[in-house]
Amino acid sequence: MKFIKYLLVGTVFGITLAKAEVISWYRIYEMFRFQSFHMYGVIGSAVILGIIFVQLIKRRHMKSIDGNEITINPKNVSVPRYLIGGIIFGLGWAMTGACPGPMFILIGNGVTVIIAMLASAIVGTYVYGLLRNKLPH
Repeated sequence: MKFIKYLLVGTVFGITLAKAEVISWYRIYEMFRFQSFHMYGVIGSAVILGIIFVQLIKRRHMKSIDGNEITINPKNVSVPRYLIGGIIFGLGWAMTGACPGPMFILIGNGVTVIIAMLASAIVGTYVYGLLRNKLPH
């Protein structure tokens, strides 16, 4: 019963992304060719809203659904780490034509080729877990 609320929120979020055409290969292609502002507007709006909500959470000491106070720990920002990770992420996004975030939404919309992308993401995560201690952080 506890997970029903998460399933509901995920379903609404998935429908919203699909209707906003954020999962569209064509929209992603337009973005990487700098032919349309659509995806940049969506991503920019998400970043701005994220900043606002994080500040609200910090300043009002908001609680999670479970009633625990939400704490956001400071991060040790290492520019090369994020630069390399961002390049790898962007290359994967450009090569597949799909952001890894909505993989399940794409599969749910009948784009079954994304199952190969999902399997690759799982393998990549596993390999990272094996190599994590050997990588610079």
